[in-house]
Amino acid sequence: MSLNSASTAATVTTPVHSLLVPFPVVCFTLALLTDIAFWQTGHIMWQNFSAWLLFAGIIAGVIAGLAGMLEFLFRRERRRQGAVWLHVVGYILVFGLAFVNNLVHAADGWTAVVPYGLILSAATVLLTILFALLGRATLYRRQSGVSGYE
Repeated sequence: MSLNSASTAATVTTPVHSLLVPFPVVCFTLALLTDIAFWQTGHIMWQNFSAWLLFAGIIAGVIAGLAGMLEFLFRRERRRQGAVWLHVVGYILVFGLAFVNNLVHAADGWTAVVPYGLILSAATVLLTILFALLGRATLYRRQSGVSGYE
């Protein structure tokens, strides 16, 4: 056997969008934490941080979504995954919720965060965790060789 012989093992690549998804996840989680800080202190700085973190998370999420859409369109193996549509719908729901949350945070004063902004931030983080686990399970299932056998 020569060193230059090609391997017959399947090459598994990590989807590019999965490398970008942690950015909005971190932004939304930090927005929840800054909402809690605003709720506890009443300092307007925390409300501003939350609004900017939500905005940055939405922008990063749009970039990750575009990367995911391009992978879906141009990489045939991505379309064969069964849970991909639930994953897509879930993240659209998360980013829609984050957008509404950003509109709530655009108001002035205490009512921009307490109680609706805080509730929306918590719901965004919980849904993000839920759909991230779903996406991770799909990725793990494909990369570990559990699926794809006939």
